This record gives sequence, C-alpha cells and structure tokens, in this order.
Amino acid sequence: MKPEPLKMTPAAVLFDLDGTLIDTAPDFIRVVNAQRQQYGLQPLSSEQIRNSVSNGARALINLSFGLDVDDPGYAEKHTELLDMYLAGLAMDTVLFPGMDKLISALESIGIPWGIVTNKPRRFTDPLLDQMALQNRCGVTVCPDDVTNRKPDPEPLLLACTTLKVEPRNCIYVGDHIRDIEAGKRAEMYTVAARFGYINEPAEVSDWGADLIVDHAQELHDFLQQYL
Repeated sequence: MKPEPLKMTPAAVLFDLDGTLIDTAPDFIRVVNAQRQQYGLQPLSSEQIRNSVSNGARALINLSFGLDVDDPGYAEKHTELLDMYLAGLAMDTVLFPGMDKLISALESIGIPWGIVTNKPRRFTDPLLDQMALQNRCGVTVCPDDVTNRKPDPEPLLLACTTLKVEPRNCIYVGDHIRDIEAGKRAEMYTVAARFGYINEPAEVSDWGADLIVDHAQELHDFLQQYL
C-alpha cells in the first residue's frame, strides 16, 4: 500500500495501548487459562486468546466460558478475571519490538507522544507505572476521562487539547478498525498496526488507514523523512 503523504512534521503521535504500543496478550493468556483451570477447563491456545484481547474482558469471558453479559455467572467471572489481571498486569507484558526505538526518537527531537485507549484507568496507570512509561508519555486518555469512547473521536480530541496541538497535525496509531475510525473522524493521519491483535490481517486494507505497518520499525522509517 502506497502511504498518503503527511503535510508536515507531526505535532504529536498518539498510540492505542493494547496491541499497538505494548503487547499485553501474554498476561491475558496466563490469566485466562489460570481462571479456566480453576473451573476444571483445559487451556485455550495462545492464538485464540490473543485474537480476542482487543475486544476486552467481555470478549475473553465469552471466549472462555461462552457467557454473554446477561447470562447467569457472567458478572462473577468477569470481575474475577479482572481482579486476577490487576494482580499481575505487567508480569509478561512488553513493548512491541521497535516501539522503544520509535518513542525514543520522538522524544529526542521533542515531538510529544501519548496514549488514547479504551482500557480503564485503574489498569492503565499501574501498567504504565510498572513499565516506566507513565513519565515518558505526554498524555494518557482512558474511557474514564470522556463521555464517549473510541470509535468516537472525543478521546483523541481531548488528548490534542491536553497537548495543545491541532488534531489535523497529529498521527494516531491503532490495531483495530475503531482506532482508525476514531482517528479519521478526528481528522488525524491514521496508521494501522497490522502486527497487533487482528483476527483477519487482510481486512486491515479495508479500514481506510493512511498507512499500514507490520512492524514499528516501518513507522519509524516512514517518519524519518519528516523528523
């Protein structure tokens, strides 16, 4: 895919969190299978769990137990899963390959970067603290901070307001169609991270992103011409 050109050096680069900036799947794989073990169930494959992480705990409970929100037992298992995750949310989580190099390059030339995520703040803040990212990012926007979460553009616009930059001069990177939709509605330059938690990688081409990358290094290389 030939990328659309940027009109200027970006004023800021914003990232989705799970599946884009950091790989949280290993901890979810561990926790989901530990919970299943408590109920005498066999472990699920890593791939099955990884492909559901971007859709949140609701999707993981549905995957693991076949339960929907209104089913008996759902609420108990949902709370149990989140409590287990919170107790060890950075045991195996890491930055995706190339991400530290990318954000370090942005930091070195004074371009702020931030996080706009649908992950609640009670998980996001301790996770960023444990990964030594909290003091590096210029802004973190969680669902707690807004009325409407992604794919609504409100969280992205709030991030721009906080950083005092114009949305049209910013980049948003995400691994889900809702990320690209939110970015486009905010009139940002959008980048689809195809290395993230995506069931059907071929579908990414249909999201309408300005750029698709399969590794953080590709985004780094693309930005070099503007930095």
